[in-house]
Amino acid sequence: MQYKNLGRSGLKVSQLSYGAWVSFGNQLDVKEAKSLLQCCKDNGVNFFDNAEVYANGRAEEIMGQAIRELGWKRSDIVVSTKIFWGGPGPNDKGLSRKHIVEGTKASLKRLDMDYVDVLYCHRPDTQTPIEETVRAMNYVIDKGWAFYWGTSEWSAQQITEAWGVAERLDLVGPIVEQPEYNLLTRHKVESEYLPLYTNYGLGLTTWSPLASGVLTGKYNKGNIPSDSRFALENFKNLANRSLIDDVLRKVNGLKPIADELGVPLAQLAIAWCAANPNVSSVITGATKESQIQENMKALDVIPLLTPAVMEKIETVFQSKPKRPDSYSTLQLLVVFGTLIIVERRLGR
Repeated sequence: MQYKNLGRSGLKVSQLSYGAWVSFGNQLDVKEAKSLLQCCKDNGVNFFDNAEVYANGRAEEIMGQAIRELGWKRSDIVVSTKIFWGGPGPNDKGLSRKHIVEGTKASLKRLDMDYVDVLYCHRPDTQTPIEETVRAMNYVIDKGWAFYWGTSEWSAQQITEAWGVAERLDLVGPIVEQPEYNLLTRHKVESEYLPLYTNYGLGLTTWSPLASGVLTGKYNKGNIPSDSRFALENFKNLANRSLIDDVLRKVNGLKPIADELGVPLAQLAIAWCAANPNVSSVITGATKESQIQENMKALDVIPLLTPAVMEKIETVFQSKPKRPDSYSTLQLLVVFGTLIIVERRLGR
């Protein structure tokens, strides 16, 4: 296993990590979770991701109990959770100071931990001033409930605004973003966020490297396996949106490339994500130890991704975002925001 710094921070996370979305609380109980978590750790994984909304909080309870029963040393692992959807009440969701503080305390209670290493704002909250959110996340850090904070599925403009507030108030800015990233979803990581890697040292912990299993090829015959996430009632709408002819044709086109390399489709798709130098960690999911073992082998595929192989993949998917010849309006906003921060630092 390789360990990479999370963005510009000193925190080191495993290049492949494990997330509790879908599985914990929906498909797996504590006993099964213990088996999977130990398998991950045995393969060098040190980063485990969760969220208050996963299985309505049950995923955090299962992960916390499993880690406690496994007897792991807390400092050996990196645990993250995400705040946004905490319940049905008007103040149980969003990124107000009230929900960030109360939601974080509730997550820590479910996890049975004194702190998480990384706390994410699970989505942007357009109803709450970014300054309120930045101040609240720093309050959480000052209390020792989290060491770092980040965002998930924020726009480059919103992340830039957060950093502008943090710099103006001499506070800690978001060090990491957690976007979806795979061969079918690439715009944010490869285009929109480009200025942020240099300007703020933004790290990425990306999710859904297999596009909810589509890139494994298991759905190509038109069948939905009974043990897959698309067989779950609350994922049927996602299945209808994902399993379209054009996508399945592209996955079929990837198969000969994987066969030529002598690797499964899943390993090729995960390796492709991990090969991006801006990605600190790729969050994987699994319901079986055998899946974890197979996923971990994706690290051995990365050296096989030569420019020629990458070009073959591009030819099949044709999904690479076009980089603008000149700065887009969004990029100009990011650059302008950075200039303002620099001027404030210089006291101009």
